[in-house]
Amino acid sequence: MEEIILKAKLRKELGKKINAGRRAGMIPAVLYGKGADNENLWIETLDLKRLLKKSGESVIINLEIENGKKHNVLINELQENPVNRNYIHVDFYRVKMDEKIETEIELVFTGESKAVKESGGILVRSLDKIKIKCFPKDMPSYINVDISNLNAFNDRVSIKDLKIDPMIEVKTDPKTVVVSVAPPRSEEELKELEGKVEEDVTKVEGVVKETPEGEELKEPVETSKKEKSDKK
Repeated sequence: MEEIILKAKLRKELGKKINAGRRAGMIPAVLYGKGADNENLWIETLDLKRLLKKSGESVIINLEIENGKKHNVLINELQENPVNRNYIHVDFYRVKMDEKIETEIELVFTGESKAVKESGGILVRSLDKIKIKCFPKDMPSYINVDISNLNAFNDRVSIKDLKIDPMIEVKTDPKTVVVSVAPPRSEEELKELEGKVEEDVTKVEGVVKETPEGEELKEPVETSKKEKSDKK
């Protein structure tokens, strides 16, 4: 397994004070896990982006902190700004290499479906991740889904059809459909859908929620998983 290294600095700033660090190209982070106290950290934004582009999110990372400590970690939560999609916070979870872990692994779709290319079928992706359990050394960065055998309408690929290392235990129901091909919609179906959309738009026209005078709208924060309020 390739060693993936990410460097981190200790962070004292909390609350609103972390915004200055973000403007300086840093991302606030928290390291936590069994048998140790939480640690507040800074990560270089560019370093994290390079790591994600090269290796993805579901990989074991060797986190090197400036105080000399090193930890094997997983990215447990990655928060983004919903407007500009910039990363604004990351949670790292310590893992023990001799203990199995449960996590979600991304599905990557490859190949070309004959039913889509030649017959105009619609590719329907039902899942983009599946839950697995394994030792950290056996954890893949992704699982491949080959769609080249989808030759006719209503053909499908289920989890049980995927080629997965026997060292990996799949926790999601093996009968779950991952991807399928639906027949193209007829002109009548498309017109019916257009009518429903127009009807829905008409219902909400003119409905504007006002903000009380003197109050400002608060910008929402989108999280990739449930936010943990005690970590910042």
